[in-house]
Amino acid sequence: MHMFAFCVFLSFLALFQCTECPLGCQCSAATNTVRCVSKDLRSVPLSIPGYARTLVVTGNHIHRIGAGSFPELENLTNVCLSDNRISEVGSHTFSSMTRLRSLDLSLNRLALIHPEALSVPGSPLQELNLSRSLYNTTSLTDLAAALRWGGLAGLLRLDLSGNRPGLLAPATFSHLPSLQHLLLPHNSLVSVYSGAFSGLTRLTLLDLSHNAFRMFPDEALEEFGRLGPDARLLLGQNPYLCSCEIRGFVAWLNSSSVTPRLADPDELRCAAPRGLREARLRDVRGDAGCDSAPPAGRGEEADRLSLGTSYALLGLVLGLVVLVFLFVLYLNRRGMKQWITDMRDGCHDVLEGYHYRYDIDHDPRLGRMASGATAAAGSGHFGTAPSVRLPSDTRVDVQTPTEQVTV
Repeated sequence: MHMFAFCVFLSFLALFQCTECPLGCQCSAATNTVRCVSKDLRSVPLSIPGYARTLVVTGNHIHRIGAGSFPELENLTNVCLSDNRISEVGSHTFSSMTRLRSLDLSLNRLALIHPEALSVPGSPLQELNLSRSLYNTTSLTDLAAALRWGGLAGLLRLDLSGNRPGLLAPATFSHLPSLQHLLLPHNSLVSVYSGAFSGLTRLTLLDLSHNAFRMFPDEALEEFGRLGPDARLLLGQNPYLCSCEIRGFVAWLNSSSVTPRLADPDELRCAAPRGLREARLRDVRGDAGCDSAPPAGRGEEADRLSLGTSYALLGLVLGLVVLVFLFVLYLNRRGMKQWITDMRDGCHDVLEGYHYRYDIDHDPRLGRMASGATAAAGSGHFGTAPSVRLPSDTRVDVQTPTEQVTV
């Protein structure tokens, strides 16, 4: 009897633990939902009730999630982890969620994504939201590896909007054979290269709107042609340049096989040149932007006018520089005067020194004294130089830069 009561107590205790709501979260058994919104959490709560099918943890400060963040949550089908400042996703983070269908990691700062971060046994994941979540280009490279090694064969929808990548590496999505919706709006894509969408044979929607495309070359048009026959394209709200080079793209837009596939044909408009701004791309003539050269005579006149204007501006700039220079000289006139005086005195002293050496070198009497000293030295008398007696009336003037000495 006591053993039976003890077993019943343990059963109630286990049931209580399975239905206990984490501190600060809101749990609803009726909707099988657990919500932990803006509670300043540093990690994902571990005591998630077993009945939970939907887990919403947003607006917190969870910097890293890994394999230990979601223990024994095999009943979860929808997980929302948006806006938690997550920067790292470890290996096999979601591997315990064998029924996971939808995963939202948007509005985070993903800088490090393990190649097997998205790996879930059985490939149950169907929707993946990574909008505005990639921190830099390195994280885009990590994501490409995670899509390759994550075993996401059942993924149907991938949202990568707002991450601002400039280019897509070839075969980035080649390991997503079931993908139907690929959303890439609000990025900085400038071109589509061969192999960018290889393997997406079941794609039904490709969104490339709100990017930085100026035109689509033949290589990109061929890549669009390799998509599935049911693929619809969103190409609007891009800054298209309606020049000669866009003729092939306009012809492609107006072809009967492409027109039904465009989901937003009226949103494809010219951003330049000014004469064609806001014109519908499909209405642009094939020779638009090719005959924009000015008539003969007008071009030369315009060049002369432009050249004259350039010379006038150059003259104004040079005149302004001269005025500034003269104004600076005027402000420093006292210092300039002192500097000129010092330079003059210095030059005068140097010249006096040269004059003194010249007089010494060219005086014949001093020359005879130097010859006698040399002869005495040659006769073998060393030590004190022999004295030379000068006549009593001999006068030698020695000038120095500062005074005159009379011997």
